Amino acid sequence: MSSSQVEKLSRYPSILAVETVVYTGILWAVLALLFFLLFSIPVPGEKRSLWYLIGTYIFEQMPFILAALLCFRNWGSPNIASGRNVWLRIGLAMLSLFIGKLLFGWWEMYWGLAPDVSPGSLFYIAFYLFLSWGMVLVLLPRRLNLEIWQWVIVAAIAAGGVALGVWVSTSTPPTSQESPAAVSKSAIVQVSPVASPKKRTALKAPTVKPTVKQVISAATKPALQKPPTDSTSENQPPAWALSLEKKLTPLSPPLSWFYVICDVFLLIISALLLLAFWGGRFAQSWRMIAAAAFSLYIADMWFNYAQNNIPDYQRGFILEVFWVFSGVLFAIGAALEYDTSSRARRSGRRRA
Repeated sequence: MSSSQVEKLSRYPSILAVETVVYTGILWAVLALLFFLLFSIPVPGEKRSLWYLIGTYIFEQMPFILAALLCFRNWGSPNIASGRNVWLRIGLAMLSLFIGKLLFGWWEMYWGLAPDVSPGSLFYIAFYLFLSWGMVLVLLPRRLNLEIWQWVIVAAIAAGGVALGVWVSTSTPPTSQESPAAVSKSAIVQVSPVASPKKRTALKAPTVKPTVKQVISAATKPALQKPPTDSTSENQPPAWALSLEKKLTPLSPPLSWFYVICDVFLLIISALLLLAFWGGRFAQSWRMIAAAAFSLYIADMWFNYAQNNIPDYQRGFILEVFWVFSGVLFAIGAALEYDTSSRARRSGRRRA
């Protein structure tokens, strides 16, 4: 996209204007929060409804695809102050996460699989690499002249993030153990019938021989049909999907550690971004990006904890709404960057 085309587009109201993106993002985040609050509590003993899972995916996916479009718009504009390559990496990260969640949702909702590693994991890896690359490119040109108390804050955030990530990754669900009193009581219950044979004989039920009429009735009674099981479902996963899931399962532990390391790294970079851009002209956009990375960290840490400590965990818990917040904040940050860069260029032309 040439500079003349961008200038022509800036003369007319756009559906991707910063006010529209900000107000729509806030409304979307509020609706997502209400949706999770109202319907995230499952019925005891039952799985979450399919319509609820579809709703969570819709709320999570729309902000990320919008953020990808806004980032690619920033990449195509020569006026972006933070650099076009930065927004190209972040846009590729948003698109990778959108595709990864799309594939994972297909495996989960259509085929009924819940694998630790799926083809979507490849796009999750690309998301972390592209996003880390883009955020590092922002910090490289800037000289971080932070004060001592600012470095202390960064160190505290890094230590807390590392400690939480290690605890979440190494924690295991507690094993249920019986108390000594319960064990001794069960032992008494098991031994007592053997110790008193007279009582056992007295409690033995008398045997009753069936009549001829009962035998004939049982022989002619039709057998009850078993209810159809889930194996007769129309959306049975193909053999290649089951085979791929089995082959990818051993990669789950290293991938979990990779996600945790990347989340902690993004957390540290976000803290540096907040301090480096604090009070500057482009501070608003990078505050939104840093807040998006914080929200992503919260949602990822919860999901990792739930998978390790909650047996048969069902997606859709309330803390997963932070994925929605993350996508909304990425989109708002990209829109603010484009608006600030465009206004800076226009004011520079008027001064000239």
